[in-house]
Amino acid sequence: MKPFVTADQRAETLANLRLAGPLVLAQLSFMGFGVIDTLMAGHISPMALAAIAVGHNVWIIPFMGFLGIFTAISPIVAQRVGAGQGRAQIGGFARQALVLAAVLGVVWVLVIRLIARPVIELLGLPAETTDLSVQYIHAESISAFAFSLCFAQRNFIEGQGYSRPILFTGLCGLAVKVAGNFALVDGRFGAPLLGVVGCGWSTVVSTAVMAFIYAAQLEFLPRLRELRLYRQWPRFTPELLEVLRVGLPISFIFMAEGSLFGVAALMMARFGESQVAAHQIAINVASVVFMVPMGLGMATTVRVGQAAGAGRAAAARLAGQIGMGLGLCFALLSAATIGFVPEAIARLYTSDPVITPLALVFLRFAALFQLFDCLQVTASGALRGLKDTRGPMLVTLLAYWAVGFPMAWGLAYAAGIGPAGIWCGFIGGLAAAAFGLAGRFLYKTRQK
Repeated sequence: MKPFVTADQRAETLANLRLAGPLVLAQLSFMGFGVIDTLMAGHISPMALAAIAVGHNVWIIPFMGFLGIFTAISPIVAQRVGAGQGRAQIGGFARQALVLAAVLGVVWVLVIRLIARPVIELLGLPAETTDLSVQYIHAESISAFAFSLCFAQRNFIEGQGYSRPILFTGLCGLAVKVAGNFALVDGRFGAPLLGVVGCGWSTVVSTAVMAFIYAAQLEFLPRLRELRLYRQWPRFTPELLEVLRVGLPISFIFMAEGSLFGVAALMMARFGESQVAAHQIAINVASVVFMVPMGLGMATTVRVGQAAGAGRAAAARLAGQIGMGLGLCFALLSAATIGFVPEAIARLYTSDPVITPLALVFLRFAALFQLFDCLQVTASGALRGLKDTRGPMLVTLLAYWAVGFPMAWGLAYAAGIGPAGIWCGFIGGLAAAAFGLAGRFLYKTRQK
């Protein structure tokens, strides 16, 4: 009788989970940045929570765009490792990519500071909420330079199949973020009382600390210092263009998803501050939960990439299938948890009698779209491992903007459903992306 789970499937599952475990925890620690901001703002006032929500959704679209470029480093390094390329060669590539990250970091800061006020003023929010949101995002924008260096260094480490240094850095960053928020938001420990703006400045400090910790690990950890990342000057070669060739489509993928959620949040603003605040709670919960399949997707990228680099096509297909399967298993667990205990979750964020019942409705929608969100992120990770990014870019653009956005707009406004229609658009777009990306991976890795 054929076993239900083969030895290869069991081995790949364990390998994925070993790599993904620290990555998931690192993603959760990073997500803690937004959670602590939202929790503290929610206990200041509804206006403070709305300011954080709007500021975050203006910040997130450029964030996803630049993050996509740096994400390309992981599959590129993974395939080089799988092909047996030496550390010296990988280090030469990494030095070039780090310089590119520094340049893009400066651009990122400038973009955020230029677009913040014009975009927020389009929403027609009360002047006080608008000013508070702009002040918050202007403070947080300074962290973009350090974020660029963090993401580049993280992906050098991740692509080689190491995840514990990433977890260590994430936990240190979160500890600094929490301490910074308590100091600057409430004016404790002799720090100035900055309120919501203090959330932005604490992000600046914590990301700078994380960039330094990554650099120290790359310099001193035995398995990483062989890259000699900070011991030689970069020599620029055409191989640097591979970062842009692979990364720009990933950037469009991330922006397609991030902008759908960002624009949907801005659409929500038309229904009032209470709807925005409730939406922010639900999307924050969903974003925290999303860190688990995102970590699984990152591990899947590395596993598929190393197998593909070594020319083991069957192993690459198996790695992708296992990654997607793990994502679906977690989806069932997270959907059940959010769906059964939404009241307890909402109480963590607010006790406001107007916001709480709205948040309960949105949390139940968030539970449903877990099923599609977990599949699409792991399928996307598997395709990145193949360095297949242009096709997935088209799939996601169509899914989110030809399916998700028209559905959200039509149901919310034309059909008169209101905010619930926006969440239905989320679900439709994610479902189209999930099936399209999973189908593409299975087609690309089919046995010929």
